Amino acid sequence: MSETTILVVEDERKIARLLQIELESEGYAVSLAPDGVEGWAAYKAGGIALVLLDVMLPGISGIDLLQRIRAVDAETPVIMLTAKGSVTDKVTGLDLGANDYVTKPFDMEELLARIRVLLRKAPSTNGTRAAGEPDPDEWLCAADLRLNEATRQVERAGREIVLTQREFDLLAVLLRHKRLVLGREQLLNQVWGFEYTGNTNVVDVYIRYVRKKVDEGFSPELIHTVRGVGYVLRDAT
Repeated sequence: MSETTILVVEDERKIARLLQIELESEGYAVSLAPDGVEGWAAYKAGGIALVLLDVMLPGISGIDLLQRIRAVDAETPVIMLTAKGSVTDKVTGLDLGANDYVTKPFDMEELLARIRVLLRKAPSTNGTRAAGEPDPDEWLCAADLRLNEATRQVERAGREIVLTQREFDLLAVLLRHKRLVLGREQLLNQVWGFEYTGNTNVVDVYIRYVRKKVDEGFSPELIHTVRGVGYVLRDAT
């Protein structure tokens, strides 16, 4: 995902910076533009997988920029960001080719989920799968839990589960090593990387996050604690 670049065209510095931090923490590369003119230049430079586009921009408005993009590109996903919430604004943006519309203030987790959905739907750059890439038809499963590493989809009992990148990576490791007990150091190395120098308690924190989304409200519970050792994901017995 590190090669997936999202263009953020936003003139409010605090919002732009927040989006940059959150997107980079999810593994995306981010290109920032403070107005429509720079946004158009950044888009024309190429390599943009998705555009987050504010409507009210200096220079070229978000609507005008959307029209310029759609005049040459019908496929790159565009999400409109705006403080306006009227039906007219939404209809205008969607009619001109926006894929989605988010009104400020927005929930970051919801926005990230919308981005993931649009990127999954976006056409492949070459239509082929490189060696070593996950197979989009292959799912890791345990009981009624399913995870697809290629599309980054997670479902339980047919219901979509929305995870952050780190939560997804942690669950994927547990599923790949189903029924094996993994220590905190093992999980740190496989999810955070060998260069991580923080406290191993971060594993416990993220296990709680994943359990809340994957196990809470479902039966049976799949993620178990092995005291003094670590964690294991087990099928129903």
